[in-house]
Amino acid sequence: MSIDPNSTKRSNRIRGYDAIRGLSVISMVGFHLCYDLVYLYGTGPSWFAPPLQDVWRSSISWVFLLIAGIMATYSRSNLKRACRYLAAALAIFVVTSVASVDTPINYGIIYCMGFSTLVAWVVQKVTPKELTVLGRVMAAAICAMAFLLCLGIPTGTFGLKQIGGPYVRVPPAPYASELLSWLGFPGPRFASGDYYPPIPFTLLYLSGYFLGGIIQKSGHATEALSRLRCRPLEFIGRHALEVYVIHQPLILLVLTLAFGR
Repeated sequence: MSIDPNSTKRSNRIRGYDAIRGLSVISMVGFHLCYDLVYLYGTGPSWFAPPLQDVWRSSISWVFLLIAGIMATYSRSNLKRACRYLAAALAIFVVTSVASVDTPINYGIIYCMGFSTLVAWVVQKVTPKELTVLGRVMAAAICAMAFLLCLGIPTGTFGLKQIGGPYVRVPPAPYASELLSWLGFPGPRFASGDYYPPIPFTLLYLSGYFLGGIIQKSGHATEALSRLRCRPLEFIGRHALEVYVIHQPLILLVLTLAFGR
């Protein structure tokens, strides 16, 4: 989701990424507007319910994480990007805890961005520069498959339960306390308004990271993305982190004025 607008030189930006991210930002704002109407004000569209609600949420967050992973291959300093995300995640936790409008956000998507970017920084250091395209394809595929297999870890399963496939129950020990909630094993008293732990979501990010290396080596893919232009969406996409931070307070302000409470 949020890509540091300064992570690559403006003249070298592949603006197609910004446009795609901008479209996802608009979708995110629409999703949270529907969420607030339904769950905070008891009104809103009747169709905003599972499974459509879950599909819509995933379509936003998965695109953000995948593109963030891709953009990590272009960044001049993933360590700085990681610190920026983690600082923003801490600020979001403090604000949502003080505001007490909904459940505070512990280990949300911005935290996941920060943690995953930190992992990408380490992977970048240890990955051989001569890694072939085939090697990157295999790494991206392995990370994507691992992501699907681990998708149920936060709810206690490993396998393909989410798509109706086989799965096994994870032993309860990692979920016995809150100590591993940051990783993907939420404890019995853990609660968060937005939860994107490293297991499984860092695996999706890393799949994007290796995919980004493939795209960089493909002139056709880079050219196609460079031609994907839409200035309004590009602008929104370049400021995705800022929009994420301010959009929910603005939505709540508008709804408070509209409903008088």
